[in-house]
Amino acid sequence: MSLTTDDVRHVARLARIALSDQEVEALRGELSDILAYADKVGEVAAADVPPTSHAYPLRNVYRDDTPQPSLPADEATATAPQAEQGRFRVPRIVEEP
Repeated sequence: MSLTTDDVRHVARLARIALSDQEVEALRGELSDILAYADKVGEVAAADVPPTSHAYPLRNVYRDDTPQPSLPADEATATAPQAEQGRFRVPRIVEEP
């Protein structure tokens, strides 16, 4: 499938991306190649193969939720750029009233 420059501009507008004419032309070829590859992959799919969401038929692969001791605060903050009173110190983002 070969995209036109108008197709690329439309997709860019939907994604709210500003592109120069050179970028549109470069992406036209790249996106066309991607769509051609997707078409080729679609040819491999057979009608007798059911759709899958996972390579292996796994079900409910959860571990038991058992309480365990947590990491001590001094170990957790040992490699932090800044720590204070056993907590991570981060820049203030909300002004106090």
